[in-house]
Amino acid sequence: MKQKLSLQSLMSHFREGWANLPDRRKPNNNTKYAMVDGVLAAVAVFFMQSSSFLAHQRLLQSKKGRSNARSLFQVEEIPSDPQIRNLVDPLSNEYFQEDFWFLLDELKDQQRLLQFRNDLNTYAIALDGVNFFSSEKISCPKCLKREDRSGTEHFYHSAITPVFVKPGQAQVLPLPPEFIVPHATRGSEKQDCERVAAKRWLAQHHGHFSDHSVTYLGDDLYANQPLCQLITETYHQFFIFVCKPESHTGLYEWIDFLGQTHSLEKVTQRHWNGKHGELWQYRFAPQVPLRNGEEALRVNWLELVIAHETTGKILYQNSFVTNHAITAANVIPLAQLGRTRWKIENENNNTLKTKGYHLEHNFGHGQQDLSNVLATLNMLAFLIHTIQEMIEPAYQRLRRALGMRKTFFNDLRALTRYMVFDSWDDLFLFMEEGLEIAPEPP
Repeated sequence: MKQKLSLQSLMSHFREGWANLPDRRKPNNNTKYAMVDGVLAAVAVFFMQSSSFLAHQRLLQSKKGRSNARSLFQVEEIPSDPQIRNLVDPLSNEYFQEDFWFLLDELKDQQRLLQFRNDLNTYAIALDGVNFFSSEKISCPKCLKREDRSGTEHFYHSAITPVFVKPGQAQVLPLPPEFIVPHATRGSEKQDCERVAAKRWLAQHHGHFSDHSVTYLGDDLYANQPLCQLITETYHQFFIFVCKPESHTGLYEWIDFLGQTHSLEKVTQRHWNGKHGELWQYRFAPQVPLRNGEEALRVNWLELVIAHETTGKILYQNSFVTNHAITAANVIPLAQLGRTRWKIENENNNTLKTKGYHLEHNFGHGQQDLSNVLATLNMLAFLIHTIQEMIEPAYQRLRRALGMRKTFFNDLRALTRYMVFDSWDDLFLFMEEGLEIAPEPP
């Protein structure tokens, strides 16, 4: 029996699930292409990281009577790019949220998610915002707006992109995005923002973590009382958020007082970085107010300063607030986990922008929800790639043999341009035999 997370099984699963997507076309319109074919075709482009993949498959279909679009991605009839945009535009990105959870729940069932459990015995989810479209001319009803100093109006799209992260873990696991949209609440004149979107995401998805302990990570923007209180008192989970002095003056008045009275606890370590020694000093204080006022939430504060052992030059400095209990025994893993929030920028957002996914490219803006749906499918393709790196032996062997991600996808594109493969297993076997990679013993 083929395992559920193999590429062949996944594409069959998606075809079956997306066959029920709503089709609002009028009966007298051109309905040659099914909605499911439009969505699967979009996923194929993002998965192969090739805007010309479908054109090559149409050529193969005309010459050979078959194509990789059908055998690998389950696309029955290959629509053109404009046809894909017309099919996808009326859909909502919310139709595809459960596809992320299907993949992650299957990882959980296979005990694969355990490798993301950290030293604090929690799972860490980093939160951050990302802009993925900007234009002075093109816009849609879901666009946000801003004016620059010259008065020029800019239209853009933005989302928060939560991911599972772990210190020392190479991969991150993207979760369903939450899009920041104009007038998020009916009748509101205020433009939506990252904080409000984070609250919506928590409200919608917290049930998936009812049997896990989760630590949310984020930058200084998230270190505000309403969100911290929500995570602590409503969802009974944890947070570690960056906390800067300039935005938390009341809290740092307490920290300054505790420092002057020698009441801050300290832990110091020496590290050798291969060139010179470093002194890592941790300072921490339990139960300090997050803001001024009698109703201020009490949080635990910690700071890490890394200095050159000889010159004393500060190499790194950051501070955090958390609702994890804090002691000399756990301040180091707390700081390590807090620092791991950078993975959402380097391993997720920057990967989506610079490593072949072209998240900021305008794949098509549409008049309804096209831009957000395509961004969601792009992120779903990234999650599928990541899962294959984690569980699929042939995929892992090929990635190791070919080295760079770019080389691997160049080879996929070249092979599927000229040859038709009956399945993903056949494609990977062909590549392994060509590279003379011996399968690993059971």
